[in-house]
Amino acid sequence: MNAVTEPLNAEGRAALEQGYDLLQREGMYLDLRRWDEWLALFDPEVEYWVPMWRTADEMNEDPHTELSHLYYGNRKGLEDRILRIRTGKSPASTPMPRTSHLVGSVVPLEPPRADALRLHSSWTVQVFFPRQKLQHAYFGTSEHLLERVDGAWRIRKKRVALLNDYIPSMLDVYCI
Repeated sequence: MNAVTEPLNAEGRAALEQGYDLLQREGMYLDLRRWDEWLALFDPEVEYWVPMWRTADEMNEDPHTELSHLYYGNRKGLEDRILRIRTGKSPASTPMPRTSHLVGSVVPLEPPRADALRLHSSWTVQVFFPRQKLQHAYFGTSEHLLERVDGAWRIRKKRVALLNDYIPSMLDVYCI
């Protein structure tokens, strides 16, 4: 990971602020279960990937040949997941866990362009599982590739490094 170290110009700072806002809204929409607004943040051809750890220090690198915690090759996969949550066809999500997303340390990994941003962030999600009366904190880092489409930023790629991959109950899109 190589973060941008030189100062950003006004256009770059504005793009970074818009990217930061999108990442904040992503977490808020999950916490509030505003599924349609959450899905609308993603490009139809998004790649959403949570790789598993190959070793204690090395993550898997290919979602097509190695194990993943979660992998969706486009938004239709995410839409199907949300449909299962909404309709109760996801026993693990009934009742729905309560979540609180915190996103920080958002930095550009390359100079922002007018039509693209590549961002690194750190995050923590507190999850309360009402059925088990248990809580768990998931934490990690994410890399987002954002693209401007018709004047709005959309998530084109999201890669999540789940740093505490001991999963006491289950893992779903709203847990990360």
